[in-house]
Amino acid sequence: MGVPTVVSIDPLEASIPAVETLAIDGGVPVRTAGWPTYDRGDVFISGADEQAGIDAIRRRLYFRYDHRPFGETEAGRFEAALCAYFGTKHALGCTSGTTAITLALLGLGLPPGSKVLCPAFTFAATPSAIRLAGHEPVLVECDADLNLDIADLAGKLTEDIGAVVVVHMRGFASDVDAVRALTDPRGIPVVEDAVPALGARLRGRLLGTLGAAGAFSTQSDKSINTGEGGFLITDAAALFARATVHCGAYEGRMDRHFDTPDAPPGHVSDLDYPIFGWRLDEIRAALATSMLTRLDERVARHQRNHAVVAAGLAGESRIAVRKPVAPGALLGESLMFRVLDPGPAAGARFARALCAEGVSARNIGDPVDHNVRAFWNWRFCFPDPAAAKRALPRSARFLEQAVDIPLSANLTHADCADVVRAVRKVIAGLPR
Repeated sequence: MGVPTVVSIDPLEASIPAVETLAIDGGVPVRTAGWPTYDRGDVFISGADEQAGIDAIRRRLYFRYDHRPFGETEAGRFEAALCAYFGTKHALGCTSGTTAITLALLGLGLPPGSKVLCPAFTFAATPSAIRLAGHEPVLVECDADLNLDIADLAGKLTEDIGAVVVVHMRGFASDVDAVRALTDPRGIPVVEDAVPALGARLRGRLLGTLGAAGAFSTQSDKSINTGEGGFLITDAAALFARATVHCGAYEGRMDRHFDTPDAPPGHVSDLDYPIFGWRLDEIRAALATSMLTRLDERVARHQRNHAVVAAGLAGESRIAVRKPVAPGALLGESLMFRVLDPGPAAGARFARALCAEGVSARNIGDPVDHNVRAFWNWRFCFPDPAAAKRALPRSARFLEQAVDIPLSANLTHADCADVVRAVRKVIAGLPR
């Protein structure tokens, strides 16, 4: 059967006839061009960014603690630029977002083996970082919009909880204000895993600045792309000092991170803590400093694309598009929705059908594609996946329904139209 021609002034308003054969069933796909993703070389980078990296290589000074004054090193300049951008007192470059989360927890100085709450919907790096810091992750249910469930959090804030790690997962802000309304009276610190949400805001405030510390990544698919890397921001001097030593500032190098008027806390010594060697190198720091100047532009593009696609899917009754906890509280680099069909593996079928239409998509709970954003796949936490699902039934159900589509900052209006058309086509073509 031929593909009907749909005439519309705006391609995002094009309807998909129910008779159109899905590509997964042998029909003509919505698009044949590859979907732009970081692992296929889709990057948001300028010539100035490239030149910054080349200049750093040619200087042949790749170690952040060399003979230069700290403010003249690439890492020192990057950290100063981060403090200016976020309005924080301290910033520390490191090797990854995972190490940034770990350093924040180590910086808190919690007793070894403390229980640390985190949401059930997160990347495996979050519980890994909690383990790496020597603590025990305890999961909190997510709600229907895949955000941390505040009611479940309240019930799990027992006296043996040492900290809470909130996660701004897939660029959607967790409601840190609601979390802190529960944790502050108990004296429980909150660390923000803002790894996937660099540049996004909650009620006008940059994510990462709302708790005791914020952890970020500059890995390839993040808002700043240096291949690998990360950083920590905080206003807490003692937390920062301990994190700096753990990161690899030994033999007095911690002092370089404090300006003369802002001396390091006297009770923090670089001889008291293990040194893990998680330092950010000069080449990545140079790239990141340059990319930071265009961060707001990239965020604006992500948010524009998400708004266009979400508007194009408004009113579809067989999916529930993820909504932020507050207006604009999202990065927009990912479109997520839940497939509401009750059949088994409906989300997995939906995602596979979208891929056949030329739009990259994954079902978080796909039983074959073991996505490590599905908590029951963390064997280091849950040897029995079925038992893990029974312990967190709502989160398991929502994640089994969830479909995730990456939205590059480089998408055109036509690309956004392809997403809408592909999703509508699959909705119309899959059996009810």
